[in-house]
Amino acid sequence: MNKADLTKKPQAVSAMFDQVSTHYDRTNAVLSVGNDQLWRAATVRAVDPRPGDRILDLAAGTGTSSAALAAKGAHVVAADFSPGMIEVGKRQQAGNRNVEFVQADGMNLPFADDEFDAVTISFGLRNIVDPHVALTELYRVTKPGGRIVICEFSKPPAKLVRTGYFTYLNKVMPTLVKLASSNAEAYDYLGDSIKAWPDQKTLAEWMRVAGFSRVAYKNLSLGIVALHRGIKPRTGQ
Repeated sequence: MNKADLTKKPQAVSAMFDQVSTHYDRTNAVLSVGNDQLWRAATVRAVDPRPGDRILDLAAGTGTSSAALAAKGAHVVAADFSPGMIEVGKRQQAGNRNVEFVQADGMNLPFADDEFDAVTISFGLRNIVDPHVALTELYRVTKPGGRIVICEFSKPPAKLVRTGYFTYLNKVMPTLVKLASSNAEAYDYLGDSIKAWPDQKTLAEWMRVAGFSRVAYKNLSLGIVALHRGIKPRTGQ
């Protein structure tokens, strides 16, 4: 399954994630060398969930990130395109009343305008066929004054780090995937999608075009990952 196939066929994206859902969290931990927990904690701090908040966690996968947000007292809607991911997530979060799973297309969200106090997506925006449409949808469902946080792989600004990272993607990661994933072939797309993803400044501009203001980003792990934030302006601002 190559990148071109996935770009043209949204169903292929869903099928790919269905195939890896069984050991998805374990594989993430292995491939990130444990950094996934640090990135998740940074995302939670940036979202700043508060008791009573209604938060959309798009591309939530098995709901690990959603549970971290809900632990702060917010009600989190864990939305994902993959029914396989949702099935695993419902089992893992059974009994967690603050996490609600919904199957949803990121380009056509089944939610009302101005519904969420905050919206967030971690490592999922680049897997949506048209991320510009997804950003517009996220803007639509965010309340005026609400916040967006995007955690995504990015471009390390230092050439030495960037070279080493791409070597990892090309040489090391395929071996680790074979050891950790329930379907190693499904991860063939992962490295290509990361390398093709734009840099920090480009994503920040996409967010501004979608309508968000006060857009800023912070590099994590030397820029391997970047945390983008923004606000939906209130009327008159």
